[in-house]
Amino acid sequence: YFFDIDGTLVAIADSPAGARPGNDLRRLIEETHRSTGGAVAFISGRSIADIDRLFPGTRLPAAGQHGVERRDAAGGIERHAFPTERLAWAREQLAAAAAGKRGRLVEDKGLSLTLHYRRAPRLAGYAHRVARSLLRRVGAQYCIQTGKRVVELKPAGKDKGVAVLEFMREAPFAGRTPVFIGDDESDEYGFATVNRLRGHSIKVGRGPTAARWRLPNVEAVQRWLRSI
Repeated sequence: YFFDIDGTLVAIADSPAGARPGNDLRRLIEETHRSTGGAVAFISGRSIADIDRLFPGTRLPAAGQHGVERRDAAGGIERHAFPTERLAWAREQLAAAAAGKRGRLVEDKGLSLTLHYRRAPRLAGYAHRVARSLLRRVGAQYCIQTGKRVVELKPAGKDKGVAVLEFMREAPFAGRTPVFIGDDESDEYGFATVNRLRGHSIKVGRGPTAARWRLPNVEAVQRWLRSI
């Protein structure tokens, strides 16, 4: 099982720090992890450090920042190598662009930068123009990842579909049927990969998707987890 987090396991909050998975959800994830012999991983736009903050004490396999960093089932962590100097410049430019703009939040994940505009959706066009202008300067080793009222500048070459493939080459995932559950544009990479592997792709919420199944909301995901 591969789980996105925000919008899938927990409701999307106005800011990343506002998400609060309850004890029932933590127990569900831990029970699923035990019952599958450890074949559960988070695949999220959040950093691994932030995932561990949300689910303290579990340290499950996880792909953070859309797969730019990954922790395997043995606890080893790999990070995508890329030139950090350009990201440092983009960090300064993005902070300056957001300074004094009510409702916008810049999140520095270490290997990627995210501009949140959930509190100011009318500024979506401006946020995306800023991100595209930075991308032209930092070059092809980076790319833009869009999402639900967020736009992100991240290293190219890694995504949630690549993360699924990397996990599926390793124990305890190898040789099993993958199930990927997500809600956002970045999860479409995971859906496409799982479909090619003849697994089960599940979209949470509305919107066009490559996923073969659909659940209406976070609450339905938790009910489904209890049923299995």
